[in-house]
Amino acid sequence: MKLPGPDHPITITPTPGCVRVTFGGQVVAETTRALTLKEASYPAVQYIPREDAAMALLEATPRSTHCPYKGDASYYSIAAGGKRAENAVWSYEAPYPAMAAIQGHLAFYPDRVDAIEIG
Repeated sequence: MKLPGPDHPITITPTPGCVRVTFGGQVVAETTRALTLKEASYPAVQYIPREDAAMALLEATPRSTHCPYKGDASYYSIAAGGKRAENAVWSYEAPYPAMAAIQGHLAFYPDRVDAIEIG
């Protein structure tokens, strides 16, 4: 486990406004409670509470990855509107303590969904 710091900063802040994720012509997630995670020089990522996602459209996959700063990520595919996006969603079920705010949240790959709208 590594801690964020000057060499690898990570910030988590509330996202102002509404975040909506669409795929296959359906709203997969919509919330005013999203968190913006900014990590080093990577693009900002929206983390959406599970309660604000259409979990019935998501299917857990066997894929997992490890981040030395956040912990182990699990993945989900999306099936909606006759389309399917493999491993399009990830979640840290038990993130490291420094990243506890993202527990219970989902993040979506922008290039695997139709749109992530913020505003």
